[in-house]
This record gives sequence, structure tokens and C-alpha cells, in this order.
Amino acid sequence: MHKLNYFFLFLLLIFCSKAFAQADGIRVIAYYAGDAERIDNYPVEKLTHIIFSFSHLKGNQLNIDNARDTATIQKLVSLKKRNPNLKVILSLGGWGGCKTCSDIFSTANDRNAFAESVKKLLVDFKADGIDLDWEYPAIEGFPGHKFQPADKENFTNLVQQLRMTLGEKYEISFAAGGFKKFIDESVEWDKVMKEVNYVNLMTYDLVNGYATVTGHHTPLYSTPQQTESTDRSVTQLIGLGVPKNKIIIGAAFYGRMWENVPDTNFGLYQSGKFKKGVDFKNMDSALSINKGFIYHWDDVANAPFLYNPSQKLFVTFDDKRSIWLKTKYVADKGLGGIMFWELGSDSYKDGLLKMIDEVKKSLE
Repeated sequence: MHKLNYFFLFLLLIFCSKAFAQADGIRVIAYYAGDAERIDNYPVEKLTHIIFSFSHLKGNQLNIDNARDTATIQKLVSLKKRNPNLKVILSLGGWGGCKTCSDIFSTANDRNAFAESVKKLLVDFKADGIDLDWEYPAIEGFPGHKFQPADKENFTNLVQQLRMTLGEKYEISFAAGGFKKFIDESVEWDKVMKEVNYVNLMTYDLVNGYATVTGHHTPLYSTPQQTESTDRSVTQLIGLGVPKNKIIIGAAFYGRMWENVPDTNFGLYQSGKFKKGVDFKNMDSALSINKGFIYHWDDVANAPFLYNPSQKLFVTFDDKRSIWLKTKYVADKGLGGIMFWELGSDSYKDGLLKMIDEVKKSLE
């Protein structure tokens, strides 16, 4: 009897140690597109990484565009005084920010020059790595930007060159579309994931601003009406052999609003026209029940939405409940962490970052 009790105690200790290890290992990654002044308002102690958004190509060099951006990066690096474990990452591109990527990254000489310029900037700024946000290799992204089938192999070559140039001292990551077409066609996953520290899976904008039918733009699970979701993307990547601890799921610190949406199914999966985005920090005031917005929760997608029947407005977003579930999903699945676009859209106090931190601490 005593031996049996000891055995179960032993199993419990193993389980707890694994849970603790996973909780400690959960990366909390913020993209930041704000300025040097506002960052002091946010609890950066709750982050493991902050990604400056964005730098761009100038010829074949990674370029910081102006003095304001230089000051912001310097400020982000100075936050290590508040959070010694914080890693500061420079990001290339963004939506509309990689116009020449297809051409520049198509030659070995240009890829090498780019990698050398990345190393120089990381040394100069005392930053910790590079995040590639090319939207998108090999498939259509920003309207009018060049894409070609060769991008897929060229992206692999780019990542390999970066690792060769940067060594193991610096982190390399990339932002990946959270939708099936990107996962199927843009990346040689087996080769790329050997070189990078993690992939930031953009499991938001799954219903984007070009869509003419509403839906959840950042759902945790698929529904019969909408297959694209966080879980679908994660499941596909795991099936392709991507290590779980290198998968970072994405959360949205903003909502997307559609107009002219019929009052059917509370506006969900109905025709409409994208109107605008709304920062999480402004949602309580701009989209309150006093202004006609009614809150709904989808138990299948694990996602909230709002509908204003008088104005025929539909809003899809992440809130504290969906963020809690996403963070727990990371721990339950043994994933590498959670990231979000973007920190400047959060409330200064009692925001979505605080919720991520509370769930993470509850697992410790």
C-alpha cells in the first residue's frame, strides 16, 4: 500500500515538474509599433520578447527608417533594466513593408549582404534577434507586391544565410500566415524550422479586411462555417513535423468591424463591408451596450463578437475570456508561447497582457 502511494506521488511530481517547466517556458511576445515615450506605460516585466515593428529594406540592407525609430529601439533595449530577461527583436517588413523582398532575396549575394546588415544592427543596438515578416513568400500578399514560386526556396536560403551569419547568439524567427494557403505553399517547413528559434503564427486576420462575409478573425477553434482557426493551423504544423515548442500562436489586441451586416445570426457569417479596426483599449468606450452593441460568445470557436442591430455593425475580436483560453491552450498543447499584435493597442492597466500573465502564473 505504501509502495503504491509512493508510486503515485512519484507520478505527481513528474507531472508537476513538467507543468512548471512548460509554464516557465511559455514565451510572451509583443509586437510593438508605438514610439519611445508610450512604452513606459506598459508592464514590460510580463514579456519575454518585444519586437520592434518595423524596419525595412533599403537596397539589400536592413534599414532603420528614421531617428524616431532609432530612439524607439534604443528605448526598448533600455527596458532590460526593468526586465533583465527581456529580448528585443528587430522585425523586417509587415503588411505592405516588404515590396522588394521577392527580388532582393532571390540572389545569394543580396541575401548575404542583408544578413551582414542585420548582424551590424543587432551589434550596434545590442538587440537580440531578427523577425522576418514577409507577407508573403510565393503567394499573394499586399496588393501589387511581387511574389513568385521561387520565393519558397529563397526564403529557406535566406534563413540559412542568417543563421550562418548570426551564429547561435541571436534569435531568428518569422511571422507566418495562420491560414492554410500560407502553410501549404509559402515555407519549406522541415528546412526552415531547423534554423529558426520559433515561428510567430499570425492566427488573426483570418477573416481580413477584403472579406465580404463576416466571421471570427481570431478564433481558437474551427466551426462548420469557418475552417480557418488557431487550432487548425497548429494541428497542421504539428502534422508537418514542426516542433511544438517552436510554435507561437497569435492573439489580436484589436477588433475588426464590418458595416451593412444583416440582423441574422447576430451578424455572424453574414454579408458586409469591412469598416475599420478598433484597439482593445478603446472597445469599452467605443463599443458599449449604451451605444447599441450586444456581446455574444461562440462556444464552438471560443471567440467573442459584438453586434449592433440598429446600426448593422458587426465586430470580431479577442477579449479576456478568449485570451485566457488561448494561453491555456498553449500550456495544454506544450506550445512555445503566445504573441500578439500589438502592445500599443492594449490598456495600460488591467489589459489583455495582464490576462496572459495571470494564466501563465497560475500554471507555475
